[in-house]
Amino acid sequence: MRIANHAGRLVLLEPGTDPDELRGLDVGRAGPFDADPQAVYARWDEFREWAGSVSFADAAPLDPAALGPVTPRPPQVFGIGLNYRDHAAESGFELPTRPVVFTKYASSFTGPTGDVRLSPGDVDWEVELVAVIGTGGHGIAEADGWDHVAGLTVGQDLSDRTAQFAAPPAQFGLGKSYPGFSPVGPSLVTPDELRAAGHDPDDLELGCLVNGESVQKGRTSTMIFSVPALVAELSAVVTLLPGDVVFTGTPSGIGASMTPPRFLAAGDELTSWCTGIGTMTHRFVA
Repeated sequence: MRIANHAGRLVLLEPGTDPDELRGLDVGRAGPFDADPQAVYARWDEFREWAGSVSFADAAPLDPAALGPVTPRPPQVFGIGLNYRDHAAESGFELPTRPVVFTKYASSFTGPTGDVRLSPGDVDWEVELVAVIGTGGHGIAEADGWDHVAGLTVGQDLSDRTAQFAAPPAQFGLGKSYPGFSPVGPSLVTPDELRAAGHDPDDLELGCLVNGESVQKGRTSTMIFSVPALVAELSAVVTLLPGDVVFTGTPSGIGASMTPPRFLAAGDELTSWCTGIGTMTHRFVA
């Protein structure tokens, strides 16, 4: 199952739909669910059951430019730092023995396409696999982690390195939460949908390009803490809520670690992708 936010309304994507010719069913008109994309996570099990037998006779073409964030107002947003071995190495840190957790702010969320306004400092890219919680809870076992994940999407943890490291200690949350600095999309894909298409949710390839040049590429199987492990580690402390978002970390290739450092400029185009999920494209403006 794949869902998306189309012009602020929840849509269920038609199976087999071409990414360039999207078709979907408006859930608010077709079923007993709210049209608000964020509201579906509170009724996730009911929604999955309904979606499994729904007819797509009323599916209609969708405008890719009208796609918004699959989680427009997440109750809690978690970022995980240094979760890829190669990224920890390029950043000059030892491998963490526990997840490095910070928070981002929901006001920074945007959709999978469009313009992003640059902040005053040095803006860096960080492509990430993003997990959205369906069934919340506290003290979730790692073995049950996937059962609590509604689905996966692509994200960018855009970072103003100047604001992030303006003074010790580092301000991760503020430096990564300017408007538009948390794009996610283009759709949310359930783990079973990925498996049915021949993709292992624990081993997905992802990456990003700046102006067509590949700058990041990695596999989620090289994460230090897998998605189920992160669900367990986070829920050992906080109570996870339906619709919570977890940015699971970025592989190597960030601009700050290049020689010399490289950052995004007005007119740059950033393409972010993950196999089995899709692609996002953003242009940066002054």
